[in-house]
Amino acid sequence: MPALIFDLDGTLVDTVYAHVFAWQRALAEAGMAVDGWRIHRRIGMSGGLFTRAVARELGRAISPAEADALQRRHGELFQEFLPERRALPGSPKLLRFLREIGMPHGIATSGRRPEIDASLDAIGVGAETIVVERGDVLRAKPAPDLFLNCQQRLGVPVDECFVVGDAVWDLLAARRARMLSIGLMSGGYGEDELTRAGAFRVYNDPSELHSALDELGILP
Repeated sequence: MPALIFDLDGTLVDTVYAHVFAWQRALAEAGMAVDGWRIHRRIGMSGGLFTRAVARELGRAISPAEADALQRRHGELFQEFLPERRALPGSPKLLRFLREIGMPHGIATSGRRPEIDASLDAIGVGAETIVVERGDVLRAKPAPDLFLNCQQRLGVPVDECFVVGDAVWDLLAARRARMLSIGLMSGGYGEDELTRAGAFRVYNDPSELHSALDELGILP
């Protein structure tokens, strides 16, 4: 049976723009003004990759100590901006359906515990669901490590796995893992961008994906 591997932020929970605001303020406090749209284009990367990308945008080096401080401040501000998480339309219902029919599925996120715990609670994910987070792998997206780790824990062949994500970084990582990918526009990327990044199909949100599972040919 095929498996679905989901990203978390922007795919199952409505957290992308809180991350953007948290990064923007953390950077501004450190004297590094970066436009919000530029930050949005990097959401989905690990914090370390993100700060390296910001350094290129600013044309200056960011030391390891500065990067650590920025990541800590981002985490604090994210909790402040979004103390309660909101599930994207249809995500709890979709995950519940997959559990009911016994379809293998898991979550692979660039986020870390305990920051992601409230998001998992919001979508009804418990210990029965495989969750791979940043601390479980050496490299985050756009490297394929998160998705490959999840695939191995699910015990499903690579060519039977579908990755569901909202950002081009998810889709690039899926291509590098040799998995088909499904794009969701719930994180702010457009259909054309997701398609160019390699999405096999593109839907608005988890609810629309749920209604179209049959056209993906993955239902038992």
